[in-house]
Amino acid sequence: MKTTFEILLTSRKVLFNFLEHNSVDKLNTIPEGYSNNLIWNIGHIIVVQQLLIYKLSGLPLMISDRMVAKYRKGTKPEEMVSQEEINEMKSLLFSTVEQTKLDFSNKIFKTYSEFTSMTGYTMTNAKEALEFNNYHEGLHLGIMMQIKKFI
Repeated sequence: MKTTFEILLTSRKVLFNFLEHNSVDKLNTIPEGYSNNLIWNIGHIIVVQQLLIYKLSGLPLMISDRMVAKYRKGTKPEEMVSQEEINEMKSLLFSTVEQTKLDFSNKIFKTYSEFTSMTGYTMTNAKEALEFNNYHEGLHLGIMMQIKKFI
């Protein structure tokens, strides 16, 4: 688990740098040919981690229902994201990882509703979900690197 969390934290640091080094306008820009933007990808990453690990374990999420509705799979940017929401994401990038790490060490993940991703990978427990989450974050990070070229 140590390596899994190190990979997750590394991903989150890269995402944080996108937030730190791009203006609100750039974060909200949807380049031609794309259906989303940098900030949507970051919100989506935060939401999916919570859904994969906590919701499917039957545990409360660390994020709002509003955030889930705005960034879950199948959504797209509908409005400009404010600096206030960006600041919240900066915090959530790391607070969710630290709490998840603590929750794994406290062994709170007792049950899990089996879930098969769009790629066909089936998760049967929270540990597998956390490992798959790193793959998911890597996919979106790649998309973000492409978007960055066009903004």
